[in-house]
Amino acid sequence: MAAPMRKTFHRKFHSLLKDKSQIWQTNRDNFSKIQNRSFQTRSKFFPIRISLKGGILGTLTVAGAVTLGNLAQKSIRVYAAVNERLQLKPSREVRVPEADYGLKLTMYQFTSCPFCCKLRSVLDYYGFSYDIIEVNSVNKKQIKWSDYKKVPILVCEDVGKNGFLQLNDSTVIISILQSYLLDRSQSLEKLASYYPALEGQDEKGKKLLNNRTKEQYEEERKWRRWTDSDLVHMLSPNVYRTPSESLQTFRHFDKVGEWEKNFSSWERTVVIYVGASVMWVMGKIIKRKYGLKDEVRDSLYDSCRLWTKTVGKRKFLGGDKPNLADLSVYGVLTSIEGCQAFEDTLNNTKIGPWFYRMKDACTNHKGSSSSHHS
Repeated sequence: MAAPMRKTFHRKFHSLLKDKSQIWQTNRDNFSKIQNRSFQTRSKFFPIRISLKGGILGTLTVAGAVTLGNLAQKSIRVYAAVNERLQLKPSREVRVPEADYGLKLTMYQFTSCPFCCKLRSVLDYYGFSYDIIEVNSVNKKQIKWSDYKKVPILVCEDVGKNGFLQLNDSTVIISILQSYLLDRSQSLEKLASYYPALEGQDEKGKKLLNNRTKEQYEEERKWRRWTDSDLVHMLSPNVYRTPSESLQTFRHFDKVGEWEKNFSSWERTVVIYVGASVMWVMGKIIKRKYGLKDEVRDSLYDSCRLWTKTVGKRKFLGGDKPNLADLSVYGVLTSIEGCQAFEDTLNNTKIGPWFYRMKDACTNHKGSSSSHHS
């Protein structure tokens, strides 16, 4: 909306809202007259009905004014919020020129969030180009424009009737992206209404599950669910195990998230020290809720050992190439990479070789369309 139009819009609706009190005063007087009327004589019935009618019309006028005023204020807020979103500067830009999917993507994230890391691993492996907006985990001002207040959020620009398509929930987003990769003739907007992920077809019209058997597909789904329902709950009690470890973890997140570039000094201080204190308490709550062992490291080790046992002698759970379960587990574990809990896990389990094969696959975008044709 151009500046002159915005000024006119504001002026007219402020005027409308200002007049509401005068309209209400007028009609309150009408109702006072009605209350003082007597219904005993027939001759007085007609004037009373007129006054009553006037009162009702006046009330409807007030209601209409209030409604229009509220709509105007809501429209202004929505416009301002969307405009604010467009003015946010990306914290980081990921570009993979050789794999052009024709999508302009923006991811809103916490660097350390396991679900954000899970989505990033998928975007990186398949070679999507995207911008990153780092969200302040305390005030979340970077997502004020959204009714959905969790991360990750993935926005695709220039799509849909509003000019952008907002996708929420890491698991849903990953399924939509997988469907898009299976059939790029479908728009993301249409695919978003098709969740869970679609099946593809071969030349003869036979249904395929991304060239896998039904059993392989079900195995992938099982371990994707396990990532969200089990593995992810092992992390917080371990990286926030003690007050000092919690503070060390947040200082690590400050470094890898480049918070000094994205937040003010005051905001960084609040996030680090308040966040470390809150998450130390949350770690204890999560430990009790999900029944972790007294020594929480043992629970983390057990989950990682279960995963490596499931992968077995295969390079990945998906075989020669990672599947979505591989990417989910890897993504979640990258959220604690660099923390003491991660180093301890590498030293006490055999997950390292699989993890670094995944790191190589994602860092080098080995799932991108260009890699498939090389």
